[in-house]
Amino acid sequence: MNATWTKRLIGGAIALSVLGMFAYALMPQPVLVDTAVIGKGPLTVTVDEEGETRIREIYVVSAPIDGKVLRSPREIGDEVEKDKTLLAIIEPGDPSFLDVRARRELEASVAAAAAAIRRTQTEIIRAESELKFAQSDLKRAESLAERGTVSQRTLEKARLDVDVRKSALEEAHANLELRKQEHESAKARLIGPEHTAQQVRDGSCCVEVRAPVSGRVLEIDKESEQVVKAGEPLLRIGDEKDLEIVVDLLSTDAIKVREGADAVIEGWGGLVALPARVRRVDPAGFTKVSALGIEEQRVNTILDLTIPREKLPGLGHDFRVFVRITVWESDDALKVPLSALFRHAQDWAVFEVRDGIAKITPVKIGQRNTREAQVVEGLQPGAQVILHPSDRVEDGTKVEERATAKPS
Repeated sequence: MNATWTKRLIGGAIALSVLGMFAYALMPQPVLVDTAVIGKGPLTVTVDEEGETRIREIYVVSAPIDGKVLRSPREIGDEVEKDKTLLAIIEPGDPSFLDVRARRELEASVAAAAAAIRRTQTEIIRAESELKFAQSDLKRAESLAERGTVSQRTLEKARLDVDVRKSALEEAHANLELRKQEHESAKARLIGPEHTAQQVRDGSCCVEVRAPVSGRVLEIDKESEQVVKAGEPLLRIGDEKDLEIVVDLLSTDAIKVREGADAVIEGWGGLVALPARVRRVDPAGFTKVSALGIEEQRVNTILDLTIPREKLPGLGHDFRVFVRITVWESDDALKVPLSALFRHAQDWAVFEVRDGIAKITPVKIGQRNTREAQVVEGLQPGAQVILHPSDRVEDGTKVEERATAKPS
């Protein structure tokens, strides 16, 4: 009898254990979650965007005259000194080709100029003969005037004739020189590019362009020998230490930025962020098409680096950087991680953990950055919220904080 009861008791205990285990298995288990405790601390809100460096004052050196610029004596990166460094040499350009009619007209002009020379030479011969005759007549008049044979008026007229003939001869010589120059001018107009002789490059026929300021060569527009017009850019120079940062912000972000706001420059290749300050926000925007093909209104914002020029790292013109501009900051803000926030009934809410139970708590947020948001109302310091809540977490769900493995 005792053995029978013992067996029954053991069997009942086993049955109860199985039923208990089955009931425990059917009971809802707490959901494992990650949590964070809400507290006060510093919060900074920034506008982040890619930008680029640029030299504040870039000097575009252009051709002062029409001509043929020789191959550039400078290379990109060369240092130049104001009024001393030679940047370019410009020679006269070759004459243009002549068509048949223009050539015939110019050849006729050359022939006419040659005929005018011969005519003027004949006038010189006549003027010399007339002067010689007037001089002989003057000698006779002077001889007769000594004997009192001719009047004083006749003597004076003879002298006047000599002066007039001398002037006529000088005029004929000047006219001959004029006709010779006209002949040379007509022949010069006949010169084409096929007749151009090699120019003597001794500096007397060329224009030398020198650096207007000291700095470095940034870009060479005309590197090889070529014909240029007056005003065409030859090269660009600037001081690589006189840098500024330009970043095109969305107009909705630019409206938050104020002149004098602090900023940091990251992603430039160095290990530390560079301090900067906003100098200007352009008053006008422009349309830019994004990589996704969306038209965006952008506004250029200019920043100055605040570190001394002698400590400026090896940044140059048109280098890529990443800019963070501070638009709001507080040292004592109640903040919540963005990963805890979600939309609920058109408002923001979080799952607050109270005695191991998740409770939906509506919150009102103010400023926010990419990681945290300012809590205006709805939570108190010390509140525990769930991070990255899954679809298993609902209002009233029992939760348990996930154990975090400690590093060995």
